[in-house]
Amino acid sequence: MEGSLVGTTHDGGDMFRNVRVYWLAFIAYWGILLFGYDTGIAGGVVGNLYFEETFGIANSTGSIDTKKSDNVSSNVVSVLQAGAFFGALISAPISGKFGRKWPLFAYTLIFAIGAILTIVPSGSDPGRGLGEIYAGRVISGFGVGAITAVSPAFVSECSPKDIRGRITGLFQVMVALGIGVGLHIHNDARIWRIPFGLQLESPRFLASVGRNNEALSNLAYLRRSSPHSESVILEMAEIEAAIQEENEARKSLRWREAFLGKGNAIRFVIAFMIFLLQQWSGQNSVTYYAPQIFASIGYTGTKNSLLASGILGSTVFFLACVVKVVTVSIFVAFGVERYGRKRFLLISSLGMGILFFIIGALLKTHPSPVSNANDAPPSPSRASQAMAAMLYLEGVCYVIGWGPLPWIYVSEIFPTRTRHYGLSLASASQWLWNFVISKQTPIMKTELGYKLFLMFASLNIGALAVFSILIPETKGRSLEEMDIFGAVDEQQRQNDIMAHTLMRNPQPQQERQTVSSRESISLGDKV
Repeated sequence: MEGSLVGTTHDGGDMFRNVRVYWLAFIAYWGILLFGYDTGIAGGVVGNLYFEETFGIANSTGSIDTKKSDNVSSNVVSVLQAGAFFGALISAPISGKFGRKWPLFAYTLIFAIGAILTIVPSGSDPGRGLGEIYAGRVISGFGVGAITAVSPAFVSECSPKDIRGRITGLFQVMVALGIGVGLHIHNDARIWRIPFGLQLESPRFLASVGRNNEALSNLAYLRRSSPHSESVILEMAEIEAAIQEENEARKSLRWREAFLGKGNAIRFVIAFMIFLLQQWSGQNSVTYYAPQIFASIGYTGTKNSLLASGILGSTVFFLACVVKVVTVSIFVAFGVERYGRKRFLLISSLGMGILFFIIGALLKTHPSPVSNANDAPPSPSRASQAMAAMLYLEGVCYVIGWGPLPWIYVSEIFPTRTRHYGLSLASASQWLWNFVISKQTPIMKTELGYKLFLMFASLNIGALAVFSILIPETKGRSLEEMDIFGAVDEQQRQNDIMAHTLMRNPQPQQERQTVSSRESISLGDKV
């Protein structure tokens, strides 16, 4: 939009005051369906007997070359993550120069190009066909990696502090929905083009490049209020004050200052580590390789082994998928802003750790008689049913903590001028470790057996839970007051906010003391 969509605004009721922010988040995060889409299809495709026969992994009798199967499976799944890693890294300078809106458009086109390549191969030349699939997934990965770096920053910068966690947390809801999309929609560029409905640029980005009037107009539009309203002026003043401080502290910003400036180094360490730990929680191993993982606990045959992917072959399996979507939706809507980030990260990691320990112990004492997802399916034993239930509960624990919260947390902790660097590193870290875990899971499953679940259990309790306790809480803080690392003098920030407020809303000299008192009180509730 930038100025054209604003037009005449009005003050909406509290219920609908932020409806435009929710809509923007829904549109911006539509590309995140790609993330969930890949999660939904990857393991099911590479574990399918027809795919294995077409590309020379299985012979006509269904006999599988286990080593080749593990290699091809890990390659098909992981090359997307490799492309996503580079897409996330490259997004930082592009986002810093061109903003959030137009780069998102470009990244959706890149994904569409890669998607086309993955539907071209045929079985007439298996080697060439696999090469085309690999190339398509690398290109698609580049697009989706950049989207995951830019969209959380975009949404976070447009959101008021009292619902920012809820809105940013829609990321995980879209991932969960994308898993379902991946099960029912083939590679089709139509669903990736929906982000072209996006019309706003981030007010914080516009202010950071000196386009303050456009920033004010966009902010007023998002808040469904007038550019002259007291709340909008106060929020804009806070944004301008923070940017002014950052510009003065980091004139001629370079990579060294961005990463090592006061209060910044610890932010980047947290951004890198939080996604390293997220990927080693074990959930993506279960989701990416659902057929193989479920086969290892006794669920074999195409229908039985696709439990975690939510295939509609069974109402029970479908309902289990729905439960995950509903759980993360309820958590994002009601839990994340009420109880904060740290508490649920801790609960999530402990829950996953305990459940993985139970699965590992059951698998040790009640090993599965077969391990091939395409073998004739016997009736699952009671132990297998218990392990399947534990895997579903583990998934629920993941979506109320370590699924959505890392994206919320890293989108909050960086100042405006370095936010695109921070989200780029965070997303790159996510995709780097996503690549490692997706590449190694088939091998680890074959080599470790039940010990794989014990390893994930130990990591959840020994690393993820400890990390959850150590990091600071960000609930209820505006992006401009996110001084959780001692980088900003609070009194100076208050003075700067007051100065910018009075510049935009000048009052007669005799009224300024009254305005100052009123705004000092409202700073505690500022958006």
